[in-house]
Amino acid sequence: MQIDTYNTKTDYAGDIDPKTAWSILEKYDESLLVDVRTKAELNYVGYPDLSSLKKTFVNIEQQFFPSGNLNENFVAELEDVIFEDSPDKACHIVFLCRSGVRSAMAATLMAQHGWINCYNIASGFEGDPDESHHRANVNGWKFEGLPWIQQ
Repeated sequence: MQIDTYNTKTDYAGDIDPKTAWSILEKYDESLLVDVRTKAELNYVGYPDLSSLKKTFVNIEQQFFPSGNLNENFVAELEDVIFEDSPDKACHIVFLCRSGVRSAMAATLMAQHGWINCYNIASGFEGDPDESHHRANVNGWKFEGLPWIQQ
């Protein structure tokens, strides 16, 4: 599968849109969606539903709520999860946050630790704000109509 990326001037494999992320998760058995948002964000805003792909996403907070402190164990925690299923550092890892900033940082961190197929969903789960400062109206996972759950 050809993976269409944009902004390839990154330390990771590149930025992708949500539909490309879905295709990666669909086409590659050894692929994983890592949502780096806080548990509070997942509970309040919602999260991806990968059940139709017979997959689940992994949530490892990159920053903690409400302090905003970085998770210093992020790489080790994620590697523990990945190594349970695949010891191959070439597996495809797709990172997601609200708007693509934290997920880009996460993709960079993992690429610096030798993971070669790290992709950032640049528009995130909620996407960029529109002219009224509302999200999910311009781009992002929700805007693209990809499956998600809110509880």
